[in-house]
Amino acid sequence: MISHDIQKDIVAGCKIETIKVIIKDLDGDYFSLLVDESRYISHKDQMVICLRYVDKKGFVKEAFIGLVHVKDTSALSLKKAIVDVLANHSLTLALVREQCYDVESNMKDFLNPIDSFSSFDIKRILVMHKLYPDNFDEFKMRALENQLVNYIIDVRDIDKRFSSLGRLEIFVRKLVETKKHLSYPFVFLLVKFALLLAVAITSVERTFLSMKYIKNDFRN
Repeated sequence: MISHDIQKDIVAGCKIETIKVIIKDLDGDYFSLLVDESRYISHKDQMVICLRYVDKKGFVKEAFIGLVHVKDTSALSLKKAIVDVLANHSLTLALVREQCYDVESNMKDFLNPIDSFSSFDIKRILVMHKLYPDNFDEFKMRALENQLVNYIIDVRDIDKRFSSLGRLEIFVRKLVETKKHLSYPFVFLLVKFALLLAVAITSVERTFLSMKYIKNDFRN
C-alpha cells in the first residue's frame, strides 16, 4: 500500500466511482459551475471544477468533479477544459444555467418564503423568464403565470406546512416533500434556477484551498 503507483490507482478508482454517483444523482438536470483556477506549488496552471445542482429530494448539492491542468488561464483555454471535463461525464454546456447575479439575487428574494412571502411579486418574477428563453416560451409563460397565482394562495394562505420557513433552500425541500413540485412544475423550475446562483460556501472553499496541499512536489 506504500507504493506510489498503487496509491494512484486506488485514488483514480475512488474518483471514478464517486463521480459516477454524482452524475447519477444529477440525473440529467440543470446545474451551474463553480470554477477556480490558479498556479500552485506544481508551477502548473490548474482548474478545479464543481457542480451546483438541486437533487431529486430538493437538496442543494455542490460536488467536486475534476482537477485539470490547462496550458494557460485564458478564457478559451478554460472553456475548452470545462467542455472536455463535462463531455467526459456525458454533460454539456446546454445544461448549465447562465448567471446574472443582480437579477437572480432579486429572483431569490421574490420567491423567498421569509415573512410569509412578503416579497412575492408575480410581475417581477415573470420578468425573469428573459434569463431562460430556452425554458420558457410564450405558452409556458402563460402556464407559469397561472401556476404562480394558484401556488402563492396554496403555500401562503392554505397549507400551513409552508409557514415559518426561513430560507429558500428549506422551502424547496418542502415542495418536494409535499409533492407540490409536481403541481407547480414551472414554479419549481424557477426556484431551482434561483438556487443555482453560485455562492461559494465553506465546503467548496475548502475544496479549492485543499488543492495546494494535494498537488505538491511529490503528487503532480
